[in-house]
Amino acid sequence: MAGIIVNIQRFSVHDGPGIRTEIFFKGCPLRCIWCDNPESIDPRPQLGVYPARCVGRDRCGICERACPLDECPLDYAGGRVSGARRGLCEPGCLACAEACPASALTRWGRDMRVDELLEAVLPDRGFYMKSGGGVTLSGGEVMLQWEFAAELLAACKDSRIHTCVESALCCGWEAARSVFAHADMVISDIKHMDSGRHREITGAGNEPILENLIRTVEAGKPLVLRIPVVAGYNNSEENIRATGAFVRDRLRNSILQLQLLPYRRLGVEKYESLGQAYPMEGFKAPERAAWEEDLLRLAGVLREYGVPAVAGSNVKIRR
Repeated sequence: MAGIIVNIQRFSVHDGPGIRTEIFFKGCPLRCIWCDNPESIDPRPQLGVYPARCVGRDRCGICERACPLDECPLDYAGGRVSGARRGLCEPGCLACAEACPASALTRWGRDMRVDELLEAVLPDRGFYMKSGGGVTLSGGEVMLQWEFAAELLAACKDSRIHTCVESALCCGWEAARSVFAHADMVISDIKHMDSGRHREITGAGNEPILENLIRTVEAGKPLVLRIPVVAGYNNSEENIRATGAFVRDRLRNSILQLQLLPYRRLGVEKYESLGQAYPMEGFKAPERAAWEEDLLRLAGVLREYGVPAVAGSNVKIRR
């Protein structure tokens, strides 16, 4: 069995306790307008184009020679690769990205087996042990590849490595339960409590997500919740109070922590590499002082409901 993996990030410290290796799965059912990992949305491998890295068509040209088509669908400007007519490429080819010596053409997503991923994980086991860290599966959405995720987590547990799953939980419960059987911790988020508004900003309603959060707590899984706070979208006191009431009444405040995370203008270069428009292009984010004050205020509102709310993700999580 193999999974489609978009990235492996070592020495991660924000997605679970301690020092961790984070494995990003490709494919996601949601379309959150503030997503900063667009390369992880489409479940298929994709071509990323980075013109600034190109050494020049005349000096190199390896990408064109690697292309199996009679006419290479890459575009050039000023002698450097500038884009691609992706619709003309053979599905799953990406021979140009595999051949490019300067990473001006990047392959987003590749098949990897459990043993290959363990080779990336096991060398840092000493850091996991000393720091209380481990491995975190993230995405994209892990649950789209739930069978592979369960197998990978089981292998990590066999190697005595702490496991964490970061998921939006927009999935069937059977998939989540199979994955959680090998997970020591779960990280999820509540983007908005109103299902209609949730659909507007993510492309899907929140009913299955909220139901799965309830089931996660009932299953006794240690759970960290997050709210990506975006001014004008979900930072109203009404929405935050509705979230606090849900965590108190439906989740019985049985969570490790609720983290309020600020919107950051990240991932712009990745959208450009995929030939896609940045969804938040016209959004003017508040200054740092303003959003820091807002997060602290909203954390105070949540604590009125007994919710263990904090501003940011760098607050220590107890395992």
